[in-house]
Amino acid sequence: MKVLLVEDDAMLGEVTRQGLKQEGYATDLVANIEYAESALLTQNYDVVILDLGLPDGNGINILKKLRKKEDKTPVIILTAQNTIKDRVKGLDAGADDYLAKPFDIEELCARTRALHRRNIENPSPIISYKDIILDPTSYQVIKNNKNITLGPKEFVILQTLIEKAGKIISKEVLQEKLYSFDDDISSNTVEVHVHRLRKKLGNDIIKNIRGVGYIAPQ
Repeated sequence: MKVLLVEDDAMLGEVTRQGLKQEGYATDLVANIEYAESALLTQNYDVVILDLGLPDGNGINILKKLRKKEDKTPVIILTAQNTIKDRVKGLDAGADDYLAKPFDIEELCARTRALHRRNIENPSPIISYKDIILDPTSYQVIKNNKNITLGPKEFVILQTLIEKAGKIISKEVLQEKLYSFDDDISSNTVEVHVHRLRKKLGNDIIKNIRGVGYIAPQ
């Protein structure tokens, strides 16, 4: 999952980014409206986590612009402004959820997962594909009634492909799902994770379309 975190408090932003990263989310952290709007123009995000009190204006302006363009990317407002009036204002502007500071990182991750599930084609938390069962809420993978241990990035690749089973997903799209824009990415990173998935789940689980991308065959 690719997340944009808009937070001007450097310490809180980094702690939150690391917490999301540990959950396997590729998280881009920006500190103001200008950088947030630039990121949204160049990247595709599954969820936006948005602070309101930003140095160059109210973060709610980002939300309003998204909704004006009919961009339905889920948005969680994350702010110290926790009056009923503030919450109503944010939700009326198009926010999908609202979490007040201080917050628990586990709750933020759970709300992020819930919004992502709601926004994808199959909103059920349990994903079935052939003899594989995937539970995004617990990162559990079961194949032929046996638990399979996957790393966070392996899980993201598998989930992305089987959610779009029968459709080719480019290497670039998979990289976007795995990494934030300040991560170092080697040229064969996706190939390495796909190789590991095949070793754990079978060679036929992911097919390589040379020069195009990868597909989970239907």
